[in-house]
Amino acid sequence: MMMGDFRPPGAPGTLTTTSAELSMLLTAVRRGRVLTVTGRFREPRSLLVRDIAHRLSSNFCDGTVVVPVALDGSVGELVAALGRVPGRPLLPRGSADAASWLAERDVLLVLDDSDRLSAGAVSWLRTLLGRAPGVRILASGRHPLGVGQGRVHQL
Repeated sequence: MMMGDFRPPGAPGTLTTTSAELSMLLTAVRRGRVLTVTGRFREPRSLLVRDIAHRLSSNFCDGTVVVPVALDGSVGELVAALGRVPGRPLLPRGSADAASWLAERDVLLVLDDSDRLSAGAVSWLRTLLGRAPGVRILASGRHPLGVGQGRVHQL
């Protein structure tokens, strides 16, 4: 569901942000490198980051890539998920090659349920941000992503 879908206020799947909050979040993603949407419940966080990704897709030359973090949240899982995104060229194998490939991109990387990321994956993301100036990260989780001086929005 995107923000334009009609649902009665308070219905399941309804976003709880105001238009002023949404505007602030859109600006934060465009201007910053990392934004984490935190909160107690997964569904509102997930809906919000996916809506932001949809709205901002045209702001990035290479669009947005939404990665639902599952299983063990390892670097290998993250790179494999990036390589399976429909409509995207296949990533080279290996985390170093994937970071090099992403270094040449202008893309919004959306990590849904980022609390599942392993310490190794978080470290890889820190390295990626250092090597890839065009990569922005929008994450959702119970806790801030912790890959640098990113902003945090509490739902």
